[in-house]
Amino acid sequence: MSLPPEPPATTLLVTLTGRDRPGLTAQLFAALSAHDVEVLDVEQVTVRGRLVLAVLLNPASADEAALRRTLADLAGLLDIEIEVSAGHGDRRRPPGRAHITVLGFPLRPGAVAALTDAVAKAGANIDRIVRLASYPVTSIEFEVSGADPARLRADIAAVALAEGADVAVQPSGLLRRAKRLVVMDVDSTLVQGEVIEMLAEKAGVLDQVASVTERAMRGELDFAASLRERVRLLAGLPASAVAEVRAAVQLTPGARTLVRTLKRLDYKCAIVSGGFSQITDPLADELGIDYAAANTLEIADGVLTGGLVGPILDRPGKAAALARFAAAEGIPLSQTIAVGDGANDLDMIAAAGLGVAFNAKPIVRSAADTAVNVPYLDAILYLLGISRDDIEAADAAEKKA
Repeated sequence: MSLPPEPPATTLLVTLTGRDRPGLTAQLFAALSAHDVEVLDVEQVTVRGRLVLAVLLNPASADEAALRRTLADLAGLLDIEIEVSAGHGDRRRPPGRAHITVLGFPLRPGAVAALTDAVAKAGANIDRIVRLASYPVTSIEFEVSGADPARLRADIAAVALAEGADVAVQPSGLLRRAKRLVVMDVDSTLVQGEVIEMLAEKAGVLDQVASVTERAMRGELDFAASLRERVRLLAGLPASAVAEVRAAVQLTPGARTLVRTLKRLDYKCAIVSGGFSQITDPLADELGIDYAAANTLEIADGVLTGGLVGPILDRPGKAAALARFAAAEGIPLSQTIAVGDGANDLDMIAAAGLGVAFNAKPIVRSAADTAVNVPYLDAILYLLGISRDDIEAADAAEKKA
């Protein structure tokens, strides 16, 4: 393996600012081409019609005075500002690179101030800031360097909680881009509300079932025992009520966009539920989800017996399903994402490469890699660096096809 070349002893940084319009970048580089310089780095950003373009040059044997005159003439011709500053060496970004994704609903200046202050106190430098979305939530991504991502995550978590913003810190590199399997909980994640409570309402036992559900989701009760207790209360409910509940289930806002976008990117999608296959299997078919696992209600003579068929899919079962789906696709666990809200999601969230607590109970938020507390499931796409503009452009292209 060859070593990287030594950086030049002297560099020139050319910074162009002005009203953006077609051709500015081409004209700048055309002007530079008349001089003996080497391009070392280029960065450009456009904000509300204002362009900032920075070019780092190795001046080699160029006549610096002549180069400056050329650029001054260009600035006058184009009615822009061009600044040239000398430096030493091509400063490399320090190690410890990470991406920090911030979600706000809305995003307040105080939250950004507190988060960026935490980055500075951790010894990190912000190299780049990109907007991923401006509606229905605001999402900003910071690329930083010079800090341990694990320490940075811990330092920022407390600030994010205090400021009411959702923040994800992920190491930069190929691994962040390589996540290929997304496994989601269903009740209160993929869909709104708890299906078992919808069934309980039809059976006239909503209060009893809701009380047990809440305690189970907080981790106060064993999930398997609590599920059997709740299902027993449904005994005698007509099977037709299950179909009625399935028809009434509402997807979480952004659910279709999330799955549709992931499928375009050739991700595999799965759902795992402590609920019931009579609900989840049709959902999977409707959304084009690749894998589904759930419990199955026992039905005899057209009514619910109050029992379940087969083993219960509980907290360890969800993690096992994640591992099973990943193995079937040849995907390492490091390239998986698990999304859930309750205590029975904790094992799969811990096993996945990225564990996301979605509008979750406190016990889950504290254990997950990141928490998303905005009411839109497709906000998870921003954690992968996918912008709202990219999503809408793909939707528009599909409509034209």
